[in-house]
Amino acid sequence: MEKNTKTTPPKASAPNKTLSKPRIFFGVLFVLLSVVLTFSFVSYLLNWKADQSQAGTMLDKTVQSSNIFGKIGDWLGNFFIFESIGIAAFAVAFLFFVVGMLIFKKNYFKPWKTIGHSLFFICWLPIFMGAITKGQGVLSGVYGFQIMDFLLSVIGSAGLWLVLLVSIALYFVLEFNLNPSNVKAKLNDLNENTVGRVKAMMPNSSENFEADEELEELAADDTGNHATQNIKTVSTPAEIPVKGFPEVEISNDFETIKTPNKTSFDDGEPSKITVTESVGNSLNLSPVSTTEIPAPTKSDEIDFKVEVAKTIDILDESDKKSQELVDKHGLYDHKLELAKFQMPTIDLLRDYGNEEISINRDELEENKNKIVGLLKNFNVGIAEIKATVGPTVTLYEIVPEAGIRVASIKKLQDDIALNLSALGIRIIAPMPGKGTIGIEVPRKNPSMVSMRSVINSQKFQNTDMDLPVVFGKTISNEIFMADLAKMPHLLMAGATGQGKSVGINAILTSLLYKKHPSELKFVMVDPKKVELSLYSKIERHYLAKLPDGDDAIITDTHKVINTLNSLCIEMDQRYDLLKNAFCKNLKEYNKKFTERKLNPENGHRYLPYIVLVVDEFADLIMTAGKEVELPIARLAQLARAVGIHLIVATQRPSVNVITGMIKANFPARAAFRVISSVDSRTILDSPGADQLIGKGDMLYFNGNEILRLQCAFVDTPEVEKIAEFIGEQKGYASAFMLPEYTSEESTSNVGAFDPNEKDALFEDAARIIVSTQQGSTSMLQRQLKLGYNRAGRIMDQLEASGIVGGFNGAKAREVQISDLNSLEQFLEELRK
Repeated sequence: MEKNTKTTPPKASAPNKTLSKPRIFFGVLFVLLSVVLTFSFVSYLLNWKADQSQAGTMLDKTVQSSNIFGKIGDWLGNFFIFESIGIAAFAVAFLFFVVGMLIFKKNYFKPWKTIGHSLFFICWLPIFMGAITKGQGVLSGVYGFQIMDFLLSVIGSAGLWLVLLVSIALYFVLEFNLNPSNVKAKLNDLNENTVGRVKAMMPNSSENFEADEELEELAADDTGNHATQNIKTVSTPAEIPVKGFPEVEISNDFETIKTPNKTSFDDGEPSKITVTESVGNSLNLSPVSTTEIPAPTKSDEIDFKVEVAKTIDILDESDKKSQELVDKHGLYDHKLELAKFQMPTIDLLRDYGNEEISINRDELEENKNKIVGLLKNFNVGIAEIKATVGPTVTLYEIVPEAGIRVASIKKLQDDIALNLSALGIRIIAPMPGKGTIGIEVPRKNPSMVSMRSVINSQKFQNTDMDLPVVFGKTISNEIFMADLAKMPHLLMAGATGQGKSVGINAILTSLLYKKHPSELKFVMVDPKKVELSLYSKIERHYLAKLPDGDDAIITDTHKVINTLNSLCIEMDQRYDLLKNAFCKNLKEYNKKFTERKLNPENGHRYLPYIVLVVDEFADLIMTAGKEVELPIARLAQLARAVGIHLIVATQRPSVNVITGMIKANFPARAAFRVISSVDSRTILDSPGADQLIGKGDMLYFNGNEILRLQCAFVDTPEVEKIAEFIGEQKGYASAFMLPEYTSEESTSNVGAFDPNEKDALFEDAARIIVSTQQGSTSMLQRQLKLGYNRAGRIMDQLEASGIVGGFNGAKAREVQISDLNSLEQFLEELRK
């Protein structure tokens, strides 16, 4: 029998015998506070109605308290339970007890885990109790009732319980680690332990049972039936494992013989084992000769040849038909309608002369000495320094000595700017992909980067990007380009006069120099009415508009809403075409259409890229709000695969303009100089844009790293020349027509009012609306304790009857009846 080993549980750490008097005092204080709070809460719950009325009469001696701790207990219960968090106040008392135990150095609880659990119950238990009690009593407290009432008005009863159940489920999943893999592993371990215990309780293993059965079968087949007292072992170099024979000890009266798992034989003829059982309980293992299997000779070898099968391209009927059409008519040419269209020439752009960067070595040496001297004054040693001269700024890359912290250099940004007398210093610590720290210092005499120089470069002329956009030049004087099709959307921000509109013109000019009118269409939104009006001359070539639109450059807010929704319809239609063509993106679809694999009779057509340009997004948000933000967000989420891309610019990158939903779908962002670091963090999620020097100096963020660029300059006369050059050529009959969109106002579903079908609470709701002069559905939910659907139906009936006006966006509906007397007369007429 095995002895059971007893394991002694670890003892709790003994309290420190030398506890200081302040520690003892505060420990006792916190424990006593927890006890007082607990009994005050219990007493308050038993007599909460009386205690609540006496909570404000602490100094009145004539009022007697029913709480165990008197009026102090009344006040504590009223404050923590009724006015705050309800029954979850017991968690506060528990936390006081935990703190007291920790002061006494009693490690009964894990501090952070205990605090986390307590905060969970403090946050969610009042809401849960509010949902159960509907705000009746004090179990939920004011906090629980208010949050429950708000959630009930927003997401309804089903949504409220769903949120509560999900939060409870997440708590148990995180607390007990109930993810599927862990649960499965625990079940497997339990299963293996159970099987192992069952096997251990059985007298013989399965292998012993198999061995016994084979021994009995072989013994029955043996014809000798002779008894032996010895075992003959024949040893050979070759070892052949014998299936079914585990290591068994067999003993007789004289000796013990051990038969191994492997039995050896001679090198001669192959043998098999005959096993016979003897009278003396021993085994006889004797080799018996069998027929030898001859080895193959060279004459018996078979010729073996290896051939590689050729790939046979089998075309189905549709591929054959498309191939025949291509052989007969050639590939589909989307440029055929405007075959003689000429791309703008480089002569339309102004030549600003020599743009080579002049290196002022005296300036570089002076800045280098100032930087090294300043860092030395702050005990920051430098091992190496290198300068890279760009069009606008010079980048000084420094390698600090070993042991120097990066943060110690980064916090000296203002000191370096003061020492260099520079407009704005930007420190990059560390530089991505390099073991250096970068200090960007503006040049005294910056160089201009003209649009002509970047358009005429070989990098732009030979690019194979789908929608090439050339921004300008980097710090290292390299031309920087990006593919708008892969961005896939661009968010631009910058204060007035810092180069934002020039940046938009540079982007549009890049696309006009590269894409044919059949390949690209613009939807231009210009609330300022003067920035994009230059492009109205290319309406029949590159612009898109609504069927009933007079001007392709959209300036009216109402038309902007219809245009954005029309783009959403165009996006959905394009997705249907891609689904029917079994394509994942616009490039694959157009390739199939060009190869004549898609039938135009089934609605297929060549799809151009569509670029939506919004010059002042903040103005649209102020005037239209959600009606603009929602279609913009939907296009940003879904439209990239069907060739619809967005360029959104704004002067004020505040959080109420550039919301989280918009930022999440605009990974590419361009920031010109902004006023404050808060604006820089809004657009780039990091500071730096407030340190730019203006005049086209910009930061470009592609989702991975931030690059400092000098935007190419294109003047208004240059844009006019390009637009006139394109507009004078033959164009399409009209602008590209977007799908027709019918607004909700024109298709209002509020029909004629039938008094016989009005809701039972119709008159009560009408009185509430007229008395408050506020036509709000959420107010009806709160006042009448209704769900959103029923309150919405009552509001529709009030609109149909003429009591309130139509839907007015985020604002409340206008109330048509001014007083209750007029309302009662109106209701009396409805009853007749």
